[in-house]
Amino acid sequence: MDATAFLATKPKGQPAPLYVLHGDEDFLKRQARDVLVHFLLEDADPDFALSAYPGDKADWSTVRSELATLPFLSPRRVVVIEQADPFVTEYRPQLEKYLAAPSKGVLILDVRTWPATTKLAKAVPDASTIVCKALKPAQLPPWCVARAKAEYDKKLAQPAARLLVELIEPSLGLLDQELAKLAAYVGDVATISAEDVDALCGRSRGAETFKIFDAVGQGNAGEALGILQRLLADGENPIALLGAFSWQLRRVAQANRLVGQGMSVAKALGEVGVRDFAFAAWERLMKHLGRRRMDRLYDWLLDVDLGMKGNSPLAESAQLERLVVRLARPRAAS
Repeated sequence: MDATAFLATKPKGQPAPLYVLHGDEDFLKRQARDVLVHFLLEDADPDFALSAYPGDKADWSTVRSELATLPFLSPRRVVVIEQADPFVTEYRPQLEKYLAAPSKGVLILDVRTWPATTKLAKAVPDASTIVCKALKPAQLPPWCVARAKAEYDKKLAQPAARLLVELIEPSLGLLDQELAKLAAYVGDVATISAEDVDALCGRSRGAETFKIFDAVGQGNAGEALGILQRLLADGENPIALLGAFSWQLRRVAQANRLVGQGMSVAKALGEVGVRDFAFAAWERLMKHLGRRRMDRLYDWLLDVDLGMKGNSPLAESAQLERLVVRLARPRAAS
């Protein structure tokens, strides 16, 4: 079951002996785990009924003993194995045997991967297998709208949702943090507008790096460097800025690859999550860079990443500045 569907419907009926949270979106995993624990323990205090073990240290005998322990002031015992991939690999036969004759306790496995072809996966019903994968770019604005309403009782206007996704890195955790700030910012006002998002989030790292690349697209190295130097002077960590650079430049590289496969520029930008109101700036950036430089973006980002990890004698800030100049100079000089 998809995590968003699971969270929308909430679990009902008789609990299963084992639940699996799998995927790479930790925010969805935390939400699904909280909902599951509340469902399984009802109003009981988790301190009396919930145990958690790291997957690389947990052993089956301890876990099995916990699951078989009679509950105290709760309907059942719940055991969570965090980062459970190594645990599943080591104790797969025991888990298969346990599912055939489970105790009253409930086991929750938090894993990155869960191949559907294994005997163990086939023994776990779809309703107990909760897929927590990162959302596609097109799914992020609707998620923000739904989250704003459900968690903060605010209506997030569609243009505001699109702008928020454009300004903030595509992490549900970061988007939720911004929604919480926006809800507090608007106060008693029922709707969060695009103007609110621009006012509160427009100076975010993502927004400022977008301004850098907008200047790059115009070939204005001086303006791009000025924005970067202001961010550094304001105390921004160069490594964190590189993360924001990487997020945006990887989308450029992905769009370039799609265009090379015959897709139109507009459609390629939509596929990588660029919203229609930003198309003009991104098209200008791609035209300025040209195919040759866009083909080299991954290599350049890797060079800067390795350089910041000790492969370059240059200061971290100087490495970012060199990258900006390389991107902003006229195409013929690349």
